[in-house]
This record gives sequence, structure tokens and C-alpha cells, in this order.
Amino acid sequence: MKAIFIAFDEAYYDRIVERLNLLNCRGFTGWREVQGRGSKTGEPHYATHAWPSIASAILTVVDDSRVDVVLDELHQMDMATPKLGLRAFVLPVERTI
Repeated sequence: MKAIFIAFDEAYYDRIVERLNLLNCRGFTGWREVQGRGSKTGEPHYATHAWPSIASAILTVVDDSRVDVVLDELHQMDMATPKLGLRAFVLPVERTI
């Protein structure tokens, strides 16, 4: 199994949850308001006067065979609106209870 950590502009939240549902990724944990900035060209998301946008994040755990399907879907969203910012990171899941 793999964990996919998805960080994105808050405007994506409902769309990402909808896409996860369509891809049969039932379980996830979401944070509606997180702060950060991209490592290369991403605009800061600090919820301040200077940088008013805010980010969100979702962590979902999927079977290895689902990772590419989810990443492809997220990549399409990012390519459609690249200025919003969306990144996904895949991590191994060694054990669950």
C-alpha cells in the first residue's frame, strides 16, 4: 500500500474529494487550512495580507495498483489550472492496524 499526500490551493478541495470518490479511494484525511509554499515556482499560501491564499491537504492510502491512476488524475487537474498549485507525494505504508 502507498500513502499519497496531496497539497493544493483550497479551491481544489471539493474537486479532489470528488475525484477520489470516483476513483474508489474511499478513505482519506483532509486538512482544510494549511500554510506553505512550493519548492520551485509555487506562490506562498500564508493567509496573510501579503499572501492571502490558503492551501489544503489530503492524505489517502491506496493499493499500489491505484497510485498511477490517482496521480494521473491529479496531474490533469494541475495542468488545467497550473497557477493554483497542486503537488502529490507518494510514500510507502509499512503497516496498518
